[in-house]
Amino acid sequence: MTTLFTDRIWESVKPIWQSYLDHPFVKGIGEGSLDQEKFKHYMKQDYVYLVEYSRLFAFGAAKAQNLETMTTFANLLHGTMNFEMDLHRDYAAKFGITNEELENTEASAVMTAYTSYMLNVSQRGGVENVIASVLACAWSYNYIGKELARWPGALNHDFYGDWVRTYSSDEFTKIAEDCKTLLNRAASGKPEHELAALEEIVLNTSRFEYMFWDMAENCDTWPTKEIEIAAQK
Repeated sequence: MTTLFTDRIWESVKPIWQSYLDHPFVKGIGEGSLDQEKFKHYMKQDYVYLVEYSRLFAFGAAKAQNLETMTTFANLLHGTMNFEMDLHRDYAAKFGITNEELENTEASAVMTAYTSYMLNVSQRGGVENVIASVLACAWSYNYIGKELARWPGALNHDFYGDWVRTYSSDEFTKIAEDCKTLLNRAASGKPEHELAALEEIVLNTSRFEYMFWDMAENCDTWPTKEIEIAAQK
């Protein structure tokens, strides 16, 4: 049986991704016990993250060397800006937050560092770097969604059930699988040093994903934010 590059990637990221399920923020979603103020902070930060994430799909379409890859990136962009971001807009409405307020969210330090890293490595390399940059987010969210869907009551929770249903859904599974297919195609025939570089990108973005969960759990913005607020009084 042929081993796919994403099989190798999975072995590298598995310990990190499994740790997501033990993270108090993710556990709180699955158990339905998460403080809604923490989720509100996460939802706003994730919305501005998805704006930058969408730029990567557009960037990938621009770097694509064939129409099939360009089309896949265009479909991923559409799915993210509509299907996934609709979830955030729906939750924002529950909190009384307008779409304009969502779009004007001040990005946290972790969000800024994460998206800046993805954009940087994507600009420095070919389309394969773009694919490696976007993979961890889509694939790991699908992984988390499917795992949480097995937890008692998670799918039907009055508040967090929508989140679990979205990321475990067939629609989002297709987004994740399309990203995996893109990377397997891009990795085909590449020498080991290039494969190792792509693997490192997926590892680093997986590390950033953990940091994002931490940011959400602690409602972090910037380390100096309290100093800045105090100085303005």
